[in-house]
Amino acid sequence: MIGEKIEITIVSVRGGQVKIGIQAPSDVAIYRKELYEKIKQENVKAAGESKNAKIISLAEIILKDKK
Repeated sequence: MIGEKIEITIVSVRGGQVKIGIQAPSDVAIYRKELYEKIKQENVKAAGESKNAKIISLAEIILKDKK
């Protein structure tokens, strides 16, 4: 168990491979680690682009007001 709502079960073991089952509420996102890392990278990238776009827009507004 992870907390009170997430249950991990060993489904099968064959050779060096272990399959697990996960029962969790639908509002809990579950990702393989490599996908989770990619999602985090994309979110950081998107946040940076959004921040830069806001700064550029603000600079354009300031420059227009000075004309």
